[in-house]
Amino acid sequence: MERNEECFCPACGEVTEHEVIAMGRNPLARCLECGSVHPFEGAREKKVFRVKAIVSVEGISRVCNVEMEEGEICRIGDRFVAECGDEYIGVEVTAIERGESRPHKAISNDITTLWTRKVEEVAVRISLHLGRTTTSLQIVVPGEEPFVVGETYKAGQRRIRVSRIKVRQGTMLRREGAKAKAREIRRIFAYPL
Repeated sequence: MERNEECFCPACGEVTEHEVIAMGRNPLARCLECGSVHPFEGAREKKVFRVKAIVSVEGISRVCNVEMEEGEICRIGDRFVAECGDEYIGVEVTAIERGESRPHKAISNDITTLWTRKVEEVAVRISLHLGRTTTSLQIVVPGEEPFVVGETYKAGQRRIRVSRIKVRQGTMLRREGAKAKAREIRRIFAYPL
């Protein structure tokens, strides 16, 4: 089974996509940019799972799902992208159900249901690469706002250049000029300017 992972390539001098060729005590990866093989530290990826979300849209409620990472803290007012069949909707959390209780915040693993409402803005996650360091950012933008590979944007106080876009259907957009709407994006990979 082929597995790809983002890690630092000593030959390229930057974070690139790698094919994992050996796991275990001494994992090895092959850089998909330059082809060099080197040891790497496997990313300790958090498990991603779906949480049931009730989405209210103009008085009508739908049962949908929200993807959350294991151990992620969710608060009332947080924004997510809910998957409702083939449609993706930007939502804001209005209530959290944890068993019989309705706390103001909870750890994702304990959440039974999220009660949400449709909003026009969504939270977009960004992985900002600088050498061996990767920083996670999040920005809130209109769901219809397009992001384009190769373009520059402002994320908080930083200016970034988008190198890749991971969309919810699982595709990785790499070609310069490729674009996706904010509500369709799972994660943006970028470099600081």
